[in-house]
Amino acid sequence: MPELPMHGIQPTFVPPWPEAVEAAYATALAADDTNAALREVASANPEFLAVWAELAERALDGGDPVAGYAFARVGYHRGLDTIRQAGWRGQGPVPWSHQPNRGFLRSLNALRRAALAIGEAGEPERCRDFLRQLDPDDHFEVTGS
Repeated sequence: MPELPMHGIQPTFVPPWPEAVEAAYATALAADDTNAALREVASANPEFLAVWAELAERALDGGDPVAGYAFARVGYHRGLDTIRQAGWRGQGPVPWSHQPNRGFLRSLNALRRAALAIGEAGEPERCRDFLRQLDPDDHFEVTGS
């Protein structure tokens, strides 16, 4: 079922990623040295948002908020470019329910988490508010944070 417009604003749907890129990502996730394999995918496909989100989340979960911040910031900025190319004009949802949108939303959430971890004033709240705007279903449950 297609997403319904909110007050005349259509949701944004990032186009599907090429199958070869998705396959390389899946292979990297299953590799013995996952982080090195993910970095290879990022190097070969810097526009692929899920890889930046994955690297950011892994760095944050591994206790390296500075690396997590850097990876998340790349995913966020590349994601802004991507959603703009997909028709986003500064407002409206970018639904989690559409798989190709998830890399951007994950990067934005990782940026929020990393900003919290390094004590960056204001950035966690901006990221939280942006996530609530983009993902009305609040997949990351940021409404209460």
